[in-house]
Amino acid sequence: MPIYQAPIRDYQFILSELLNIYQYQELAGFDEVDPELVDAILQGVADFTTDIMLPLNSVGDHQGCQLVDGKVITPDGFKDAYKQYVENGWATLTCDPKYGGQGLPEVVGTFATEMKTATNMAFAMYPGLTHGAYSAIHEHGSDELKQKYLAKLVSGEWTGTMNLTESHAGTDLALLRTKAKPLGDDTFAISGEKIFISSGDHDLADNIIHLVLARLPDAPEGVKGISLFAVPKFLVNADGSLGAANTLAATGLEHKMGIHGNSTCVMLFDNAVGELVGAPHQGLRAMFTMMNQARLGVGIQGLGVSDIAYQNALAYAKDRIQGRALSGVKEADKAADSILVHGDVRRMLLSQKSFNEGTRALMGQQALWLDQAEREADPVKAKQASALAALFTPIVKGFVTDQGFKACVDAQQVYGGHGYINEWGMEQFVRDIRIAMIYEGTNGVQALDLVGRKLLADKGATLQVWSEMVKQFIGQHSANEHMKPFIAGLMDAAGDLERATGYIAKHAASNPDLVGAASMAYMQLFGISALAWMWARIAATALAALDKGTDEASFYQAKLKTGTFYMSYWVSQTRSLRKQIETSSEHIVAFEDADF
Repeated sequence: MPIYQAPIRDYQFILSELLNIYQYQELAGFDEVDPELVDAILQGVADFTTDIMLPLNSVGDHQGCQLVDGKVITPDGFKDAYKQYVENGWATLTCDPKYGGQGLPEVVGTFATEMKTATNMAFAMYPGLTHGAYSAIHEHGSDELKQKYLAKLVSGEWTGTMNLTESHAGTDLALLRTKAKPLGDDTFAISGEKIFISSGDHDLADNIIHLVLARLPDAPEGVKGISLFAVPKFLVNADGSLGAANTLAATGLEHKMGIHGNSTCVMLFDNAVGELVGAPHQGLRAMFTMMNQARLGVGIQGLGVSDIAYQNALAYAKDRIQGRALSGVKEADKAADSILVHGDVRRMLLSQKSFNEGTRALMGQQALWLDQAEREADPVKAKQASALAALFTPIVKGFVTDQGFKACVDAQQVYGGHGYINEWGMEQFVRDIRIAMIYEGTNGVQALDLVGRKLLADKGATLQVWSEMVKQFIGQHSANEHMKPFIAGLMDAAGDLERATGYIAKHAASNPDLVGAASMAYMQLFGISALAWMWARIAATALAALDKGTDEASFYQAKLKTGTFYMSYWVSQTRSLRKQIETSSEHIVAFEDADF
């Protein structure tokens, strides 16, 4: 079975030193946390995920879910594990105390989510989707709807889903056909079929609250005619008890490449009773609350699975002996040296390590922006934080899952032939994380969203805000001799990003298709630049700790070494990505259909 060591020390470094979240006492909920409390919570999650969730990961993969007499049965151990999850209160961490939540900052909950997805991605999706449903109802639902559903969703006694996709439509929600017919009592009859519904049915909880996109009879065509409805598996009586079964069912289970332990269902709604969430025809606005939460969660999946794959690949590389170092024998008492001496093995591992640690810091920053957007009393500061979080959403979803998948493939490669064999667990990581590049908007859609909506729609205003943050950081640290490799790398990346941005902006109006042609390379360029920013900040924080004096010098020195590698290895790619955008985008657009 794969091993896992929760990166608690890294969490402490990010929360207490890099981001210093304890300085934000003016933000609601932040005044309730201190390092001791956060450490205790994260250690508790680490224990649960390592002891309970990790052993079930291969069980879920081998057994999968089963559809028996119209009901989904989860793999052995999942039901008991979920019961413990609820009893331990892990579902409540970042939810509103008004409905039984603990009100902790999202920046703390993000790292709890990383440990859950690292140890058992399929299991973690059940509470993950529930939190998204909670968020949508909490922000957009009526008071009656909140009272009806939120306490049970917060506790985890009930779970949630989101139902968007239809077989003929895919990402194009304008083609959605599911209907909602008013019943005259503030309820609606929902009819239609949805596919790819994660956690669509299961035996973990007493009720499942489906959030379903559908059209009212008077709905205008296109995406402006979509409404959102809460449709429970079992109807809820006035006293909160469960009533009759609603007229909906899982009619099939999708046969998937990975995440077998999660029940991905075809859902049929046959005049099922539902209630409106938010205003009529404003369903996408409400659903995007859930989807944006989910996109951060999917990015965390990319990080979490990448990290557990790296941990196991590193352990294997240290233990596996094969060949000798090119510079001479390193372990004379053994028949061969460990494969860690080989340059390409070291390259793959260092690529993974520097990606994981930089990404973890970026995820913390993204979650902090989301906290500030929601909890900041100053509307100007809240608006800026919200805009920055929106700008970086395609990065944390698209770039991180692209590179997280590649990191898992590299980790599998370290094992050689054993990486292809099921018993080592590496091929499951590759299969499981592959979906993260597809769902919640494919990464091609994320890249187009980054360039088309986040960059061009506001004429680069939010990008300029971030660019000024980068320039200010460079100005503050450029005189520090020890920061030179980090400042140089950050300047190179930021310069390539600026030039690529200018190229796209120059051509977008006259050749709109070029935006799509350039978008994927641009997202990768932006992602590498964003991690360069985080690594420069990490380096400055580590140097400050070393200057003060510390008994953990090796921890901070390792950060500096890893960051230096990132700047030399990853940042060197920004130049080629920028050149790719400038030289190939017009050729992609100009290629005739008949030439394919």
